[in-house]
Amino acid sequence: MQDFQYQADEFYCEEVPLARIARDVGTPFYLYSHQALTRNFRAFDSAFEPIPHLVAYAVKANASLAILQLLARAGSGADIVSGGELFRALKAGMDPHRIVFAGVGKSREEIREALCQDILIFNVESPQELERIQEVAAESGRKARVAIRVNPDIDPQTHPYIATGLEKSKFGIGMGQALAVCQSVAALSHVELVGLHQHIGSQLVRIQPFVDALQRTLNLADVLREKGIPLEYLNLGGGLGIQYHQEPPPLPGDLARAVLPLLKDRKITLILEPGRSVVGQAGVLVTRVLYTKAGEKKRFVITDAGMNDLIRPGLYEAYHEIRPVVRVPGAPEEIVDVVGPVCESGDFLARDRALAPCRPGDLLAVMSAGAYGFVMASNYNARPRAAEVMVCKDRYAVIRNREGYEDLIRGEQIPEFLND
Repeated sequence: MQDFQYQADEFYCEEVPLARIARDVGTPFYLYSHQALTRNFRAFDSAFEPIPHLVAYAVKANASLAILQLLARAGSGADIVSGGELFRALKAGMDPHRIVFAGVGKSREEIREALCQDILIFNVESPQELERIQEVAAESGRKARVAIRVNPDIDPQTHPYIATGLEKSKFGIGMGQALAVCQSVAALSHVELVGLHQHIGSQLVRIQPFVDALQRTLNLADVLREKGIPLEYLNLGGGLGIQYHQEPPPLPGDLARAVLPLLKDRKITLILEPGRSVVGQAGVLVTRVLYTKAGEKKRFVITDAGMNDLIRPGLYEAYHEIRPVVRVPGAPEEIVDVVGPVCESGDFLARDRALAPCRPGDLLAVMSAGAYGFVMASNYNARPRAAEVMVCKDRYAVIRNREGYEDLIRGEQIPEFLND
């Protein structure tokens, strides 16, 4: 995370000290580096430059309008999984012809909205969904472009909650059914088959599962071509991992070197859907220490950020490095649990972590929090959601205001019969 560095023992994002932002904005807050976001996107785009391709950023990783607009201006498309993500992508200036719509549960209304925007492709997850798209497209007088999402039954060797390419997964259509489903599109008047889609999981730190899955998908593409069904697109999906702890994550260039030889002689456009690998290490969560507490068997550092702000540690037992915003060189470390204010035993940011002694008022930076951080935040315990901030060189701006108490009850109303 080269855009987050210590300068004279004070932690900076690009050219701005985090402590200055904390004084101005308050805590907790998410902080993103403009420079890191741009560089991470360009790493994908340039790695696959030898072939026709589209980098469609996975909006679910971080849906901030400012981040989406930054990526759109850099040339990114969008991989969406809901009507809400379509709305956000369009609001941020994404080109609808560079938007692909995935997800197993698209509603009739979401399909209609996407058709009206003339998005590039629907990634179809089931025969019933294919029929639904046909119905809505016919009602709308439009023709939908679709890619069939295949499930190649490849073990991505990641956390089971984020493995999506196994035979038992809810995602995609098994290889045993995929050919028949693809052939069935010919009978649909308002659907056009233009591609195949795969996505085997998230936070993958080995390249071989990508290669194995791609080879199986290409085998299906070859069979379809032999049967007179040529394809324009092949969607490799996303899932390239980042370093949270000691993982040795591959880079976009490593992925490109592995898969380009399989694609170089094919007249097909490759679609990629990176999310975490673009935004994950471009963001941190900054939190303030409220209290320290010495229990009989453990020591605790209690912060103003908790599982409602960053649920990954509690949900996945995920590791996030934690750094003091102002460090004291040579300070002895102690083993602590870093916990939040939420009334749940699963409310922690780190367990059994070696940290320099903390005092109330100290600031901590939770690293690699740019992906699946704010987007998974909640108002549990009626806690307002944190602010989001972006740094660009020596400037910074709040890109999402901190919620207040009134935001917690917006949209609620008390029925008259309660006053009877």
